[in-house]
Amino acid sequence: MLKEAYEKFKNDQGGKNADYIKALAEVDSKIFGITLVTPDGKVYEIGDTKAEVSIQSVSKVFTACKVLQEKGEKFLQEKIGVNATGLAFNSIIAIELHHGSASNPFVNAGAIQATSWVKAKDSKERWFKIKQNMNDFAGRKLPFKEDVYQSEVNDNKRNQAISKLLDAYGRMGSDPLEATTVYTKQCSVGISSHDLGMMGATLANHGVNPKTGKKVLDSKYVPKILAVMATAGLYDNAGDWLYLTGTPAKSGVGGGILAVVPGKLGIGVVSPPLDKYGNSVRGQKAAAYIIDKLGINPLAQ
Repeated sequence: MLKEAYEKFKNDQGGKNADYIKALAEVDSKIFGITLVTPDGKVYEIGDTKAEVSIQSVSKVFTACKVLQEKGEKFLQEKIGVNATGLAFNSIIAIELHHGSASNPFVNAGAIQATSWVKAKDSKERWFKIKQNMNDFAGRKLPFKEDVYQSEVNDNKRNQAISKLLDAYGRMGSDPLEATTVYTKQCSVGISSHDLGMMGATLANHGVNPKTGKKVLDSKYVPKILAVMATAGLYDNAGDWLYLTGTPAKSGVGGGILAVVPGKLGIGVVSPPLDKYGNSVRGQKAAAYIIDKLGINPLAQ
């Protein structure tokens, strides 16, 4: 079945690499890797499963997890929000419409806000904690892609504006520009489909990494993060994805897709060409095919 999914979609020419970030535009568009990881640590994979792309917005899941772990579910719901915006992921209008609320931790405003609330004495410690948390989910030390960071840090004025507006509403937990820099760094971490599969399996396994055995997130918070993934994980296409698969997922413009079937499977796919919403074309198709063929749609159980 895994080979079927790979062969069925490997030659799909749909979509194109993100071109507004130079380092992403230069990534090999032929990269295609699929990894499935079970809660007991079994790994099934095919294709370019070690090829690394930048994690981008998939990182938002793990920073939100950190905030949940440190501050609890009520804080995430009331201070940041858990509702879909119905607007673009980098919208400034959404903040004004929601009276200073970012709406959810998977749009840029909410992600920057979440970053600002990670407990730390300064931005250096905050970055260390966020990066270490991602390492713990993946079960290894993830690389930092300096070329991606440099491409983004010189062109993040919109995110700076978002953070300053949130600060004006009293929603930021630390200096807005420092939080934006840390957020840009977290988006520049390198991941493979293998990493995404393991990170997904950690959530599928009630917050325990199946490779290391480390408890990364309290099990009571796992349904909370999966709920937001289900409603807001794939940008403006989240509703169609949920309708099709019934599965919590998160995408990033680097080409990664992370999907979680609670108690059963973590799915990681990497393929850089994106659709108009910013989601991996092959990634969505392959993950949806696997979920359907295995009969593991969580809403159909």
